[in-house]
Amino acid sequence: MPERLFSLIANTRPTPYYAVIFTSLKFEEAEGYEKMAEKMFELAQNQEGFLGVESARNELGITVSYWSSLEAIKNWKHNIEHLEAQELGKAKWYAAYKTRICKVEREYSFP
Repeated sequence: MPERLFSLIANTRPTPYYAVIFTSLKFEEAEGYEKMAEKMFELAQNQEGFLGVESARNELGITVSYWSSLEAIKNWKHNIEHLEAQELGKAKWYAAYKTRICKVEREYSFP
């Protein structure tokens, strides 16, 4: 299997750590969405405590970001640029969304 495919799976640290699961339904017309999603990914990568992200979108979008602590998640949620993106999401891009925060106790992988 090509190495680049493995890069789609976040390389997290030893447990425990935290996962933020963002599930969304996006409007068909969502001008500016892709550009903002790329910007948020770049911004998140520079946040203290960020461990990685995995994302998939068809009709339903699911993005899981991984964080070292609840404090890191709180800081990301209150980042000024992220707050602006959240408001745009509510106003322009999302029909609905749900955010879940989980503590990851175990992980295992193949290969």
